[in-house]
Amino acid sequence: MNIPGGGVPETWEFRFKVSPMLMHMEGLRDGTDAIDIDSILGMPAAGKYMAAPLSMDMRMLNLTVGYSFSDDFFAGIMAMWKDNRMDMKFNAAMQTLTGLSGYTMESDGLADIMLMAKYRLFANDPLMPTRQASLFLGLSIPTGSIDERNTTHPLAMRQTELLPYGMQLGSGTFDPAIGILYQASRSPWWWGVNAMYTARIEDNDRGYRLGNETRIDFYSMYQIRYDFLLQAQLNLHHQGRIRGEADEALTGASGHAVQGDPTSPYMSPLWDPNNYGGTQAFATFGVQWQPAPLHVIDAQFSLPLYRNLNGPQLETDYRIMLTWFYELPTRRSVRYTGSDAPAPGRLGF
Repeated sequence: MNIPGGGVPETWEFRFKVSPMLMHMEGLRDGTDAIDIDSILGMPAAGKYMAAPLSMDMRMLNLTVGYSFSDDFFAGIMAMWKDNRMDMKFNAAMQTLTGLSGYTMESDGLADIMLMAKYRLFANDPLMPTRQASLFLGLSIPTGSIDERNTTHPLAMRQTELLPYGMQLGSGTFDPAIGILYQASRSPWWWGVNAMYTARIEDNDRGYRLGNETRIDFYSMYQIRYDFLLQAQLNLHHQGRIRGEADEALTGASGHAVQGDPTSPYMSPLWDPNNYGGTQAFATFGVQWQPAPLHVIDAQFSLPLYRNLNGPQLETDYRIMLTWFYELPTRRSVRYTGSDAPAPGRLGF
């Protein structure tokens, strides 16, 4: 279901998951109100910005490997590759100076790696539970860069600057996560809710930390036939503001970047740590199809229902994800069918 911990393989089986995803963001929002980009562009001395974001495409490729060690314990690791493209619009002065209406910020590379584990706390039936609850634990490892540079800017003096927070590839910190997962079923229906919290417990090497995150996912699935099902989700997400400020954003006698200073990175709202985070709700719809035994293809499409953002910042228009699952039974699994499978009635050690 592409919810961490929301689905695991059978006991003593591996699961491999490959998930390409596209998230498109367009338009600015402050609180629940849409913002006209031209209303915030102008001269820094007047409290305006010299550049502001028009839209962004974030492409991600996730690779996850997990293993069920017992009926109650599952562990896995997820790696991600990010490719970010953000279109920027210049104010009139910058358009005259560069001869361009704007430019595109770019960054790509390995993002943070996540370690995760799920332990079942309760099941109403040890073999075929229709109700169960689990504890989720995760740890994000800071493998994503927080040193990406603004190399595509048309002015050479800007090309050595750090990209703003949202264009970096990682958090720069070890981020623990904890969650409670509940699942229930009555064939052909399955449903559940997952509540997860990610904490940013320290500043990174550049002197800031991303906001803490809370996610609550409600989901329901209906199996139409043995190899095909429909699913729907309600995804709630809250993220706090960035705390601190990147070291290279600091400028001037005050020791902080200044919006009215045209030499400061605050020429764009993207460099203000107060313009990050907020509360959002999404509706996600999808299908799952089993084209062959042990293979599952999952397609999902998400649309926003509610957005209350600390802005001005870009708002998410939609998300698309396609996933291929492959489950690999080991010799101990009840689904193992290799030539050396144990005889019926014998446990395959």
